[in-house]
Amino acid sequence: MYRYDEFDHAFVSSRVEQFRDQVERRLSGELEENAFKPLRLMNGVYLQLHAYMLRVAIPYGTLNGKQMRMLAHIARKYDRGYGHFTTRQNIQYNWPKLSDTPDILAELATVEMHALQTSGNCIRNVTADHFAGAAADEVADPRPYAEILRQWSSVHPEFSFLPRKFKIAVTGAERDRAAIQVHDIGLHLKKNDEGAIGFAVYVGGGQGRTPMIAKKIRDFLPEEDLLSYTTAIMRVYNLHGRRDNKYKARIKILVHETGAEELARQVEEEFSHLQGTELKLPDADIQAIAAYFTPPALPDRAEGWAQLAGWKKSDEGFARWVDQNVQPHKHPDYGMVTISLKPIGGIPGDASDVQMDAIADLAEEFAFDEIRISHEQNVILPHVALADLEPLYRALTAHGLETANAGLITDIIACPGLDYCALANARAIPVAQEISTRFGAAERQAEIGELKIKISGCINACGHHHVGHIGLLGVEKKGAELYQITLGGSGDEHTSIGEIIGRGFEPNKVTDAIETIVNTYLGLRQGKEETFLAAYRRVGPQPFKDALYGDAKAEAA
Repeated sequence: MYRYDEFDHAFVSSRVEQFRDQVERRLSGELEENAFKPLRLMNGVYLQLHAYMLRVAIPYGTLNGKQMRMLAHIARKYDRGYGHFTTRQNIQYNWPKLSDTPDILAELATVEMHALQTSGNCIRNVTADHFAGAAADEVADPRPYAEILRQWSSVHPEFSFLPRKFKIAVTGAERDRAAIQVHDIGLHLKKNDEGAIGFAVYVGGGQGRTPMIAKKIRDFLPEEDLLSYTTAIMRVYNLHGRRDNKYKARIKILVHETGAEELARQVEEEFSHLQGTELKLPDADIQAIAAYFTPPALPDRAEGWAQLAGWKKSDEGFARWVDQNVQPHKHPDYGMVTISLKPIGGIPGDASDVQMDAIADLAEEFAFDEIRISHEQNVILPHVALADLEPLYRALTAHGLETANAGLITDIIACPGLDYCALANARAIPVAQEISTRFGAAERQAEIGELKIKISGCINACGHHHVGHIGLLGVEKKGAELYQITLGGSGDEHTSIGEIIGRGFEPNKVTDAIETIVNTYLGLRQGKEETFLAAYRRVGPQPFKDALYGDAKAEAA
């Protein structure tokens, strides 16, 4: 993984001291809140419902044991003993004291971490496939390119005050695990007919108040042109993006109002002036960055196959965990392990300081000191020998981290909602906990199969409800919480925005509504292999509407 050079160390340290001075001036009263707000946001500090919140960047979701141990230390020393991993592959602390935030940032800097550009109208944390560098279906590791974009965009003078926040995601496999089509810029690594590396470029995706799927404006962009073409997109957006209305300020609105073809024309025109300039990526520089992401040398561990078969036969819980939470690796003797942060009835995405310390230890012992955070709010150990799965499972069990539900109905994405967020209209956490508890039985989850539920406490869609197979949006109506249900969303290579299914449900009726939807699916699917999403796309919304609202319609008639 990338290591700071002398510039990085000096730059991050200087920003910490700058912010320390700003905080001291705010606490003394020299700075008023309206003047302090843009300064704290530049350093990842929000003012939430009850306290300040600090969002720490985990670039493209990659970190090591030492860094995870520091996150645990911060949770223990400066917060309430836990952190919340987010859909942007970051971590949030919900209870730090403002006076402590410079010290937190200083401690983060000692392990090459920071909170820069985790908020504000700038290019946010660049995200990537959480299986990057390990997945069997990968064309190329997207993380070197995400790192190049991170270095280029960090405090970029031209793009530090954009019309609105800006998000970029990169994937390196045909199976999109980075949700690139709901990003401002989505980059899909691919090879052309000559075997050269490049990118399909998508622009104008996003969720929030106006969800839109990105448009492909380039089928193949050579890797050497990554920065010049991205700069061209950013310049067109910076010039024409709305600044008079924050609800219409994202690039997706510009694409929608201008038209994808016209926007692509403007980007290509700007690109024609940038191509071949100092923004051109030399192959030597690409290779230098890529060297930081060289996979660990994985010794053959063929004995793992026989051991794994025996362990699975003797322990049903272990077998279930392997089948659900371990994915194929490039090396046949290894697997990619998802550590679920969604215990049955628990808070999605939360990890205690003790659990973070344990994950750090296990990464060092079993996974070549590599850890990933997924945009689905789970932790990944990307390189684990099959022969080590059983002792890893036992160690995870000791810390409540063995939940075998990756991709199932209880693997719920949820934002902090009204329990923490000042923008939220409704709670997300209690709803997720109740649904998880209702469907927590292993047999029930297995019967249902793959089903992604995503919950947002407001229209800002931090819980990605628009692309949930089942999405829940918390809204406020006459002073009460209400939950709108959408069906048929997806954030993969076949991205779709969920359809609003009908009127909303009160908090105490949401889980019953989900059960009605699930039972309807089970009754109409064509064989157990047909997933919820496939069934929904086959039959459409009407059977689900009839099941949810049929009685009410009959009574009204």
